[in-house]
Amino acid sequence: MPRESKKSKVARATEFCNRMDEIYGQEPSALDWRSPFELVIAVLLSAQTTDVAVNAVTPELFARWGDPASMAQADPKEVAQVIRRLGFYRTKSEHCVACAQMIMADYGGEVPQTMDELTRLPGVGRKTANIVLNKAFGIVGGIAVDTHVFRIAQRMGLSTAKTPLEAEKDLLAVIPRELWSGVNSEWIRHGRATCTARVAKCDECPCEDLCPKRPVRYGAGKSRRKRKS
Repeated sequence: MPRESKKSKVARATEFCNRMDEIYGQEPSALDWRSPFELVIAVLLSAQTTDVAVNAVTPELFARWGDPASMAQADPKEVAQVIRRLGFYRTKSEHCVACAQMIMADYGGEVPQTMDELTRLPGVGRKTANIVLNKAFGIVGGIAVDTHVFRIAQRMGLSTAKTPLEAEKDLLAVIPRELWSGVNSEWIRHGRATCTARVAKCDECPCEDLCPKRPVRYGAGKSRRKRKS
């Protein structure tokens, strides 16, 4: 099979994003949040956990510690008890408190609005920072690559990367900037509904004609070690 040209890959990626936007673009955020700080915490908690599970614990969590000032004073053990139904809840509770403490100490109680500053926060990696910048501040500087985006990018032949960070670079090179903002939320929904991890439902996919159905090659991104999101 001849190697696909950059022009062809960009055209496929653009059409795929446009179709995803038509299908999923009007759906609200899967995570419940009311402020940039709540979004930071909700996304941090969502690592290796479903959004439904996160939404089940955040009402009590935010009722008790809904801003950086109160969370910074919380006992991580008490936070852990509130979020104990989530995976890695002890580590996440420590990150929640440490994150709030840094926001108070270094940023005057306001969630920062740059990638470099956000990724300094405990438990916050590039994926979380991209989501916060996009959803809370309307700043689009990249694409948040989670397991669904990573898988779809590989099956679509838009990336052969072994890590989410490398996959983001591949996607930024072939997806027009004006389409970056919808990729994470829309591809997640497609990954859950159709392009699932266990079996891709290609006969139900509205983009089957665009997809080379390449196998997923997992590398460092499959590690079970807890990382920043």
